[in-house]
Amino acid sequence: MDGARIPLKGWQRAAIAVGSALGALIDPRRADLIAALGETTGLPAFQRVLTRMKNNPEGREILLERPRVTSSNVLHAWDLPENTFGAAYAKFMGSRNFSPDDRPPVRFMGTDELAYVAARAREVHDFWHVLFGLPTNLIGESALKVVEFEQMSIPMCALSVIGGAARFNERQRSIFFRHYLPWAAKAGFRCTDLMCVYYEKHFHDNLEDLRDKLGIESCPEP
Repeated sequence: MDGARIPLKGWQRAAIAVGSALGALIDPRRADLIAALGETTGLPAFQRVLTRMKNNPEGREILLERPRVTSSNVLHAWDLPENTFGAAYAKFMGSRNFSPDDRPPVRFMGTDELAYVAARAREVHDFWHVLFGLPTNLIGESALKVVEFEQMSIPMCALSVIGGAARFNERQRSIFFRHYLPWAAKAGFRCTDLMCVYYEKHFHDNLEDLRDKLGIESCPEP
């Protein structure tokens, strides 16, 4: 979104997708490769998300105002009461020394609207961590990718789950497939359209009340 968009021909898009997938498998910490894979394989999915947002009142408001999840825009969350969504987000980010400014820019979307949708999907990822109560370890990230796939049908999400499962040890694999995968598939399907939620306007809401409103079932302990 903030980076220069790069127009791609079909073969170029395919080449970047393959190269990004291989690179991400070798080094899963390469957020830039994972982002490129999501953009080059997810165009139809992002187009569907854009259509849904245009057909939803809160989604249209997001597209009109184009809020960005940046440090300066969410700083007030650190001053909110303990039981609020905003405070839970601040605690989540602060305890891990995360910054919302660290996400790579969108480079391979064809229009400004699609670039914003892709950036928005990337930026609300940590909001979803908070709402679903998922950790940021390999199991937690894989479970959230299942939720994201249920919500947006982006191929990269499914590929990330496959790649994550390949790196599980035997115990992690058993816990993931017996507990986290069934829960995540159900939770992602049953909740509201999460790309049509203006999260920044819900920072003052009670966290549990917001989960109820959005139909979100936080992850139970295995």
